[in-house]
Amino acid sequence: MSHANSPGRRERIANLGYDYLAQPREAVARCNLCGESEFVVLTHRDRYGYPAEAHACRHCGLVFLNPRMTAEAYGRFYDGVYRPLVSAFHGRQIDAHTIQGEQREYAVERAGFLRPFLSREDLHSMLDIGGSTGVVAHHFAREFALEGTLIDPAPLEVAQARSLGLETITGLVEEHDFGRRRFDVVIICQTVDHLLDVAGTLARVRQLLSDDGVLFVDIVDFRAAYLRNWSVEDAVKIDHPYYLTEPTMAAYLRGSGFEIMRADYAADHLHVSYACRPAADPSEARPDPASVERLLSEVRFVQNTQR
Repeated sequence: MSHANSPGRRERIANLGYDYLAQPREAVARCNLCGESEFVVLTHRDRYGYPAEAHACRHCGLVFLNPRMTAEAYGRFYDGVYRPLVSAFHGRQIDAHTIQGEQREYAVERAGFLRPFLSREDLHSMLDIGGSTGVVAHHFAREFALEGTLIDPAPLEVAQARSLGLETITGLVEEHDFGRRRFDVVIICQTVDHLLDVAGTLARVRQLLSDDGVLFVDIVDFRAAYLRNWSVEDAVKIDHPYYLTEPTMAAYLRGSGFEIMRADYAADHLHVSYACRPAADPSEARPDPASVERLLSEVRFVQNTQR
């Protein structure tokens, strides 16, 4: 049985009264990674049961919602719907307070991953993009003697981060004017899948990162997600406009002017983390066409094989 079809879960989600189809949405005409416009529909519903379609680019294998909610609709979604929806799905309270325990564990684990790259005396400033309550940024700032700045669009979570002594900005990195500021470390933790423009954000990060700086970013691996529950629909959710894989994320990073120093699987076997440094020049490196065909074939196999 699909997660969304569990009677108790279905009832909790229905009780929220969120009308997904009533939200303003926009069609995606070109792939955010390769710019092509030939897509294939993978799913017609997401894990919550909403009628959301996930498409895949036939040229590079990038998976994304299409159509997707507008930026304004997502702003309202994250302001009042996102946490209650996730809470209804899991059957427990998930909010800016309850998530902090998990965030502390995550911070310790990822600090260990980054220690070989951040234990340098020439690194002083850090920007956390989509940093939520600031738990991760605060831990990294203490662990590596960094001055931490956090930017996030959610006011309540930014307030939590400010109470930890971090410099905070309420907004989006794509829109905020940082002037001439540059940062030695930029971290994008469990956030890139939520962006509306991955390519644009990574290009912006490249401008904000110092020449010898370090970027950390992690993804929810789409393949790991649908193989875990043997369900493609359960791996799709309206809060993630994008569904990244190792080949597509590597292509994004290379195309945005980054060199991957290390990639690693997190303890949950779902996230993949990347430590990167600026490369001399961006390089266009689409995923191998054979990997795209394998992905599409595997998706069809999973959809047509019951466990």
